[in-house]
Parts: sequence; C-alpha cells; structure tokens
Amino acid sequence: MKDYHISKHNSFYTIGLNYKKADAEVRGKFSLVEAAIDNLLMQAKAQGIDGLLVTSTCNRTELYGFAQHPFQLIKLLCDNTLGSIEEFQEVAYVYKNNDAISHLFRVGTGLDSQILGDFEIISQLRQSFNRSKKFDIANPFLERLCNSVIQASKRIKNDTEMSSGSTSVAFASVQYIFKNVPDISDKKIVLFGTGKIGRNTCENLIKHTKNSQITLINRTKDKAERIAGKFDLVVKDYGDLQTEIRSADVLIVATGAQSPTISKEMIHTKKSLLILDLSIPKNVAAEVTELPNVSLVHLDQLSQITDDNLERRKQFIPEAEAIIEHIKDEFIQWLETRKFAPVIKALKKKLKTMKDEELDFQSRKMSDFNSIQADIISERIIQKITKQFANHLKGEDIDADNSLALIQKVFQLELETK
Repeated sequence: MKDYHISKHNSFYTIGLNYKKADAEVRGKFSLVEAAIDNLLMQAKAQGIDGLLVTSTCNRTELYGFAQHPFQLIKLLCDNTLGSIEEFQEVAYVYKNNDAISHLFRVGTGLDSQILGDFEIISQLRQSFNRSKKFDIANPFLERLCNSVIQASKRIKNDTEMSSGSTSVAFASVQYIFKNVPDISDKKIVLFGTGKIGRNTCENLIKHTKNSQITLINRTKDKAERIAGKFDLVVKDYGDLQTEIRSADVLIVATGAQSPTISKEMIHTKKSLLILDLSIPKNVAAEVTELPNVSLVHLDQLSQITDDNLERRKQFIPEAEAIIEHIKDEFIQWLETRKFAPVIKALKKKLKTMKDEELDFQSRKMSDFNSIQADIISERIIQKITKQFANHLKGEDIDADNSLALIQKVFQLELETK
C-alpha cells in the first residue's frame, strides 16, 4: 500500500476470528465491550497506527487496519480482551491488502454472516467507522472502503432477494420455540436483556406467537419500559428476575455481560423450562442443564437451523458476488489514482508558481494589465492541464510509473514527503 500514499505503513490487514473456527466460549474471550474498543483505538493511535476499524459482534471480532506487521494488531486485540495470543493463533485468520479488502466486502454484505444475508453487520461497520473517526484514526482509505461496502450492501439488498424472508438469530429463536414448546401462545415467556438482539427477538415473538404473556427484565429498567410501551408488555424489576424465572416456560437471555448472568442457583422450577442464550460470551452457566426439566440452547445452535428462506437465499449468491466485484473494482480504480495524486499536486503547485511569476512580470510591464481577469483565466488553464495529465494516467494502456517519472523530470517536481 506504500505506493498509494494512504498510510505511513506499507500494508493493510484484517485480523480476527469468527464462528467458523471459534466456538462461543473462545469468541467470548475475544469479545470487546465499547470501553475496550475505545481503549484499543487510543492505544493504536499512540503506537502510530493511522487507520483502524474495530468490530465485535456475537459471531466475530475483527480489526481492519494499517500496520508494519499484523502482530501489532493481534497484540492490541489480546491486550484488551481475555484471550491470549496462543488461543488467537489456533482459530484466527490474517488477510493482507487485496485479500483484506475482499474479506471486508463479504462481511459487510452478509455473505460471511453466520446466517446468510443477515445485514445487521453493515450498521455495526458504520458505527465502527464513526468511532474511529471520533478518535481521529480513520484515514481516507478507510472512509472510501466503508462507503463502498455500504454501497454494495444496499445494492444487494435492493437488487437481489438475498435478504428475502425472515432469517436471523431472532427469527431462528422463535422458530426453535415453536418447534419445541407446544401451545406457545399460552406460555409465559421471560426476556432478560433488551439490547439489539433482545429487541429483535421480542418483535419476532410478538409477531409470530401472538403471546401477550411476555415479561421484560433489564438491569436498566427504563430501557425495558421503552420497548414494553411499544408493545404493551409487562416489565419487572431486575430484583424480580429469580421469581419470574420460577413461573416461566421460556427464558430468553440476551444480556451483554462478560460472565454468566444466569446461574444454576437462580433456577427453582417444577415445570419444563427452555432457556435460549443469545449472548456472546455465554451468559447462562452450563450447569443449569444439571437441573431436571431444564434445557439450554445457545445462539450457535440456533444459527445452524436452516429453513426454506435460507435455502432460497443461496440462489442469489452469484448475483451478490457480481455486485461486490463491480463496486470493489471501482474502489480499486480509485485506489490506483492515489498513486499519482502527489505528482498531480506537485504539478499544480509548480504551474501556479509559474503563473504567479508571469502575472507579476506582466503587471510590472503593462500599465493597464488586468491581474484579476488574468488570474481567473490562468487558474482555469491550470485546472485543464492537470486534469489532462490525470486522465492520461488513468488510461488502461498507460504505464503510469513511467509517465509519472517523465512528468516529474520534465517539470522538475519536488514531491512532499509524509
């Protein structure tokens, strides 16, 4: 990436791990809460990294950034999570330059999602870029790349049927409940945690079960009340959680804690209880399965559920890949123009110096010389000349490197160094 004048570092990397090789326990060790992401970005900037994106979702944690070596990014991740470098190496992947760019396109367009065509990731990528921008560690390359991925995602969503039908972790949860809990409309459901997955699950439950006995519980009660008000549901205090579990038929846990929020000791029930843990890391202790009549299903198991909608989406993968290639090619073409940006900038500066010298000479030589008009005309000529050179360098049959060297030699240009 050195020739593109984007970063002082030579290479762009993606380092990370996802659901394909890392199970929920391992992904939990490498998950990043917001405070940890902020700390990681500040550390990266202090180390001289000048472009970095961080994403951490239920099925992946990834860093996209410029570095001298990928180990810089790997160490940043491990220093801010509970995972070790050795654990990371067992399940991780590292992509460089074009491969790293291609990977981000597949992630952002839902082709690499745990559930095919899940477009939730694109809003998370947008948030990641805004966070990096806030910490002044988002360069023009990352901005252009993120915008290109967002554009590809929109095109795929609008021009194909990749996102047709309801297929998501939230929908898979409801499907599982339908298949395993008879007469669900008459059962008591407790939803603990009202973050994004919790809200989506709640909406799916109401839409598909017609159940009016859904109780919401959240550590911050007002968040649960905002959702409950929308659907006319019951909200209970966090302190009532154990009592509510006692009478529940289904418990859905969608909290974002770093350790289990539901333990074996909290459950005292004499009837069948299905627990769905939609959290990363796992927020329900595995020991709950030792209790009679209690069954536990984690989000990784739910994500493996396939249905007709999911199978149908697979038909549109070639269309989605064609859209990605088209927009990625446009991005690469933009990237190629960065090679000659310093030369064009230096050329424009040299021509302006020549213009200023000539206008100064003419103004002293001619008493009625109109310097304002002359300046306007000269600026337009400079714009036309530099545009002509830029268009030449963009040509497919042009050896850009030789052309750049010739322009530098003819005009005796001095390029600015970073």
